[in-house]
Amino acid sequence: NASLLGILQHPDGTVLKQLQPPPRGPREQEFYNKVYDSDCCDSILLELREYLPKYFGVWSPPTAPNDMYLKLEDVTRKFNKPCIMDVKIGQKSYDPYASAEKIQQQVSKYPLMEEIGFLVLGMRVYHVSSDSYETQNQHYGRSLTKETVKDGISKFFHNGYCLRKDAIAASIQKIEKILEWFEGQKQLNFYASSLLFVYEGSCQATTVRLSDVTLAEKRGVPKGLLSGGDILEYNNNIHVINSTENGKIEASVSKGLSKFYALHKKAYSKRHHSQLALKVENLEQDNVWKSSTCITQEHLNGNVIPQLEKVFCHMPAEIKESANVEVRMIDFAHVFPSNTKDEGYIYGLKNLITVLQNILDN
Repeated sequence: NASLLGILQHPDGTVLKQLQPPPRGPREQEFYNKVYDSDCCDSILLELREYLPKYFGVWSPPTAPNDMYLKLEDVTRKFNKPCIMDVKIGQKSYDPYASAEKIQQQVSKYPLMEEIGFLVLGMRVYHVSSDSYETQNQHYGRSLTKETVKDGISKFFHNGYCLRKDAIAASIQKIEKILEWFEGQKQLNFYASSLLFVYEGSCQATTVRLSDVTLAEKRGVPKGLLSGGDILEYNNNIHVINSTENGKIEASVSKGLSKFYALHKKAYSKRHHSQLALKVENLEQDNVWKSSTCITQEHLNGNVIPQLEKVFCHMPAEIKESANVEVRMIDFAHVFPSNTKDEGYIYGLKNLITVLQNILDN
């Protein structure tokens, strides 16, 4: 999964993506430089920034000045249990300059690209019940057909208890904004580029106060289910780069580092909590609960899990804070100037919206 390889986490809240070999790496760097040029006054590019990770230039480790990395915003950082999906968009995953051999290779990888207009490259879903992640790699996405793609994508929004319709609805809204941008521009065409989806998988975001007693206090919630505080978990193969006192960065970045899969638990601290708990407290509790789940003291005698499920899956939309969802465009090694609308990308976005809407409606 190329888009998630070579991603290093930096303690300053950015990720480092190793530049690919030419011409791809320099092309992606040039794309970011163009969009984020401080002198840029093109309204189309300025709007495009909203849909990209923030870009902080290129970076090289002092020990290996020839290894170049793009320094990008870590879109998952504000989440406690980020659920992440990477979807390649477009009808062609090869660019207009690809050799016959390259075209053949790309088409054979997923012959349905032309018809479906997108391909799931990977996903990582938090399951509330087991307090663990389920991951799917690119073989999963390539196994999906026109008939099974709906179920294949709905898996991303299922937390083991319920379908997160709030997250689906919020995702659709965000894709629609990106679609509007594409409908209004004729200067860039995107090939083999992806959308990164992130939503909050944690029940953490829903320690909702019920008459000033949280569910967690009411019942002995299993440890870890609603744990707060500073959680710092690092995979063995994630090397966190330390900053020294004078602010310089010290790192020995080995070649191996560019080969790990970055869908993983992120460093997380209290200040990244969703403002959900605050919002709920500020609302008239009576009205909120009467209008939605109507949880009463008697209901709380059952198992805590179904209760959490109730709160989590039926919370009024205004509290969900647009469900705490991010949808960002990533992977720009094959972006080219154009004078036409990007019909392949538009087709993929529209079909993805249709599939998500179908999941919501059924």
